[in-house]
Amino acid sequence: MSAVLTQRAYRPLPVLVVAVAVFMVAVFHRSSLAVAGLEAIDRFGLSAAQLATLIVVQLVVYGLLQIPVGLLVDRFGARDVLLAGTVVLAGAQLLFACATSYSWALTARCLVGVGDALTFLCVVRLVNTWVAVRRVPLVLQLAGLASQLGTILAALPMAWALSHLGWELAYALPAVAGLALPLLIHLFVHDAPGQRSTRGTALSPGAVRANVARSWAHPGTRLGFWIHFSTPFAQTVLGLLWGLPFFVEGQGTSPGTAATLLTVMVLAAMAAAPVLGWFISAFPAQRSTLAIGIVLMLATVWAAVLLWPGNAPVPLLVCLVLANGIGGPAAMIGFDLARTSNPDERLSTAIGMVNVAGFIAAFVVMAAVGLVLDLRGGERTPGDFAWAMAVQYVVWGGGLVQIVRYRRRLRRHEAAERDVLVQAI
Repeated sequence: MSAVLTQRAYRPLPVLVVAVAVFMVAVFHRSSLAVAGLEAIDRFGLSAAQLATLIVVQLVVYGLLQIPVGLLVDRFGARDVLLAGTVVLAGAQLLFACATSYSWALTARCLVGVGDALTFLCVVRLVNTWVAVRRVPLVLQLAGLASQLGTILAALPMAWALSHLGWELAYALPAVAGLALPLLIHLFVHDAPGQRSTRGTALSPGAVRANVARSWAHPGTRLGFWIHFSTPFAQTVLGLLWGLPFFVEGQGTSPGTAATLLTVMVLAAMAAAPVLGWFISAFPAQRSTLAIGIVLMLATVWAAVLLWPGNAPVPLLVCLVLANGIGGPAAMIGFDLARTSNPDERLSTAIGMVNVAGFIAAFVVMAAVGLVLDLRGGERTPGDFAWAMAVQYVVWGGGLVQIVRYRRRLRRHEAAERDVLVQAI
């Protein structure tokens, strides 16, 4: 039996299916507070800023760990790091299920950030190892599409569980079920064909700093960073924290309608992912142009909603979540730029750098929204939400300036490399 399992583990499909399943579970745990914001306020006695902090601290931890996790994956391989991530996530959600105070809830969300950080870069590494180069962008988008099932489970099913099973069981049952993942990783995931685990070269602190510096110095890495900074945060802000309060208190919808809108946003992301993956593969020279267009689309639709007199009509809110859904998978443009700009030995490190960006933007906006709401009296009226959500424009504006800047630098860099190659020939 074990020999059969080992042979299957050498095939790409079992490896990728298990890796994506782990990623899906991580996304579920990351998003599991999205429809529980009002329950968390009641359970822990939170202000808007404290509720935002529960999510922000999770994203801060996730962001801070991206480069260290990238180094770990480059050094110890994806399989062992992924295994650690599943254990940490299960323990973190069990702690959150049992938490009765704000301090324990905060600790649990920090640990969710740790476990979450240990998953995505492993999936990217495994895809790059097991999939033909020309298919990597499409497969990564498909992996992201599949992982969005975790967001769907964190919306309507999680809302049902909270109302019918209570806080403790709603969070504890998925955590216990997730303990099956380490066994699946042990049976099916190999770092490379014929190798259960791989190990990179041990690097001194000086060599680590040099690798990080070389990755960051490349204009392709920086362009990827700013694209990831600008495109997915609006979806993250709604999906992880402020979606339900914004639609219910800021736009006057029912909780059921709000949860449906958040589900539509996830479905839009799933539909957009393979299209974006195909475009990135077919037109790599237009990756940054696509990103700029998506940012401008997001800014336009949000302006229509925030400037609408009174509550925006439901069709316009549907347009809003569709646009945000497209912005989420557009983050993969940044990862693809990091992939094509760095050698394999520092691939995870470079992608970790890019991955930091979207979460920096997301937790800045989440915290700023909570702060603005509290400064305006904490009543969370539609007008308060309009002012609070307008902070997104600061992030989009700064991101667009940097995208244009580093797109020019990357094109000059590529032109210089072509000139060197011609001279060498």
